[in-house]
Amino acid sequence: MPDEPLVEITGATRSYGRGANAVTALGPLDLRVERGEFVVIVGPSGSGKSTLLRLVAGFERPSTGTVALDGRAPVPGRDVGVVFQQPRLFPWHSVAGNLDAALRWAGVPRGQRAQRRAELLERVGLAEIGGRRVWEISGGQQQRVAIARALAGRPGLLLLDEPFAALDALTRERLQEDLRSLTDDAEQGAVFVTHSVDEAVFLASRVIVLSNRPGRVELDLPVPLPRSGIPADELRASAEFARLRGEVSTAVRAALQPA
Repeated sequence: MPDEPLVEITGATRSYGRGANAVTALGPLDLRVERGEFVVIVGPSGSGKSTLLRLVAGFERPSTGTVALDGRAPVPGRDVGVVFQQPRLFPWHSVAGNLDAALRWAGVPRGQRAQRRAELLERVGLAEIGGRRVWEISGGQQQRVAIARALAGRPGLLLLDEPFAALDALTRERLQEDLRSLTDDAEQGAVFVTHSVDEAVFLASRVIVLSNRPGRVELDLPVPLPRSGIPADELRASAEFARLRGEVSTAVRAALQPA
């Protein structure tokens, strides 16, 4: 249905263990993600950010409540592309071979794979290195390949779990800028997990701050920054960016307090 959210989480919790040893990592949580939104989840360690991503991906089920993707329970690998902190590429394959594997899993017909692979490499700025081995390219390039692989099946939702955390600051900023343009799609949504307030404000159309464990929504903040037509450095230096960063930082500090 056109008015149905891309993701709808209702009263969801996630607990681990049993009896006296049970620990609730997340919730109860209510959250909607609309098509075209780039939602960034930020919060202290242990607030359930990655747990939330795993629930949306269908890797785990909520202990209580519901998680729906396009109105149904999420199924791993269907309509969802996932990018992890480490690229997790196949080292025995070339860059192109990694994408070919993803295209095969996504059900792209053999006759269409070469064109789709070329489109993906062009989209992430790696058109010239398809024949190189994974160990021959930089960490930033490997993460670009991981993003291209996640986009192989044209997923309706892209999930990213701190994909730039292990990169140097300059490479991280460059990939943030690239990701902003890669996800400018009114029909696709993205949920991105990070510890960085600056990264959250720069990437997001909406920032969600989770409280200390068990993670609940501490702040739900629209980010009305332009997503195109302004240089990245100018955007980061703007007064509105500073205001939003301050509001998110205040919420993150509040989230450090015991629930």
